[in-house]
Amino acid sequence: MCGIVAYIGSREAYPIILKGLQRLEYRGYDSAGVALLDKKLEIYKKKGKVAELEASLVGKNLHAQAGIGHTRWATHGEPSDRNAHPHRSSSGKLAMVHNGIIENFAPIKKELVSKGYVFESDTDTEVLLHFIEDIYKHDAKSLEEAVRIALKRIVGAYVIILLDQDHPDTLIAARKGSPLVIGIGKNEHFLASDASPIIEYTKEVVYINDYEMAIVKPDELILKNPGNERITPFITKLDMELAAIEKGGYDHFMLKEIFEQPTAVFDCLRGRLDPKAGTIRMGGIDKHLDLLKEAKRIILVGCGTSWHAGLLAEYVFEELCRIPVEVEYASEFRYRNPVIHPGDVIIAISQSGETADTLVALENAKKQGAFIFGVVNVVGSSIARLSQAGAYTHAGPEIGVASTKAFTAQLTVLYLIAMKLGFAKSAITKERYLHLINELALIPEKINEVLRKADDIKILAEKYKDARDFLFLGRGYNFPIALEGALKLKEISYIHAEGYPAAEMKHGPIALVEEGLPIVFVATKDAYHEKLVSNAQEIKARKGKVLAIITENDTIFHEIADETIAVPAADEILAPLLSVVPLQLLAYYTGLAKGLDVDKPRNLAKSVTVE
Repeated sequence: MCGIVAYIGSREAYPIILKGLQRLEYRGYDSAGVALLDKKLEIYKKKGKVAELEASLVGKNLHAQAGIGHTRWATHGEPSDRNAHPHRSSSGKLAMVHNGIIENFAPIKKELVSKGYVFESDTDTEVLLHFIEDIYKHDAKSLEEAVRIALKRIVGAYVIILLDQDHPDTLIAARKGSPLVIGIGKNEHFLASDASPIIEYTKEVVYINDYEMAIVKPDELILKNPGNERITPFITKLDMELAAIEKGGYDHFMLKEIFEQPTAVFDCLRGRLDPKAGTIRMGGIDKHLDLLKEAKRIILVGCGTSWHAGLLAEYVFEELCRIPVEVEYASEFRYRNPVIHPGDVIIAISQSGETADTLVALENAKKQGAFIFGVVNVVGSSIARLSQAGAYTHAGPEIGVASTKAFTAQLTVLYLIAMKLGFAKSAITKERYLHLINELALIPEKINEVLRKADDIKILAEKYKDARDFLFLGRGYNFPIALEGALKLKEISYIHAEGYPAAEMKHGPIALVEEGLPIVFVATKDAYHEKLVSNAQEIKARKGKVLAIITENDTIFHEIADETIAVPAADEILAPLLSVVPLQLLAYYTGLAKGLDVDKPRNLAKSVTVE
């Protein structure tokens, strides 16, 4: 959600910032802008895509060796040129970009208006900038001090970066609740919301923590804590290649990432799963195995697709580990005053590791004595640092807004944890444990087999692209996959879609069934298969169109359904790793057939770092 890029050094800042903004487009935005400082501070911003900003700047003198850039996702104030970032202070000497939300902007704005300040936008960001400048002019000896004083009064989330015309060799940045990473070059520094704009120039980065302030010069990075004490930056090496954030010959990032799933799952298993030895090795589990074995309750917390991964994991943990499990939307969990006992295990699931609701939920649970275990994709992210233990998914960068490979990687890690813990607790037999290990090792190649049917799914998408509604049905392990399939279709094609447990159809939703309504059954062979056959018959009797994800050689469902997509046979507990892939492709090709931007769906952001 929103993206920030900044540069200070000896190179031309504008090309670096522009390319960085393009790399951050996947985060979701509605306007873009840059502020460049040579001898004078110049600001250029425009509603729409980064390409429109770039086109508007052709022929202008953009020379500068310091600058800040921003892609905005509207919160306060509609998408427009005037509300786009960066914002300029009343003196004209300061420019600022901001990710986040200032919750108490209204009383501060009222104070500033009474002092004669005039606002040119509807944003909370401009309020904060004028507030900082007012303190700078009247109460502070330096801009750094003014920022520190202002932020002590601010309620909300933020990453801010300021550019000062009177001090062209310095950027000032601070964060709380939104991510910021600083790349370290030779007499130059790069600042961004994530590492994707930085990796082309350096692999040495510093992840800024909440409440820290950075004073950034070409040849110096100073970090300070809220007490104004200098702290030593912890430099991390990026484990990422430039090719990972490029399309690599695919038309869209989403398609690339769907097709990367065999590799992503394999990388997730590599070094952990050893079928020959019949072992699972996970450092984060091994170090805390006794604590996990004794846990009276596991709570899985996530948002969106990560919540679906948690819902499936609930079924898996209860089956394999015989531990009570709860699954919570982080956005509800953080406000509900839940009952947390010391020794409860909270498993936080997040692709970005920066999801605001999940972070706050974890902080609250940790204070109450819960043990926090993170399942995240981004190394060095806030959730990874907050967790007491965890496991990275190793899916690689996911640029498409709709999560695909991150989901299957999350599931893979959760399967590994459940299998290892279940065996350690003697909740499953050694034979079952070894069987699941061998079955899981075969999943990457089986996903490849599913991907070979992409052209068939494309034809299906063309056929149903004009449908007004879809229903997705599943039972048992496939119910969360039905939910995920519906979410993907909504995100990418803007078709209304709902996921339900198949047995719930007769408790209301069957009233929606009419002639031609597409209903997708996630119907791989499992203990519920015969019941799903009956559910499909009920739909057919009401002239609905049955589209089914089935196991190869399932002749029964093949005869009932109007359309089928077969996936390889797998143990029913692992089959969701296969059945979700056709649903991802169905969403992708439906969006494509409707002429939509499948990588950047409207109104959506990749990482929701504010409420």
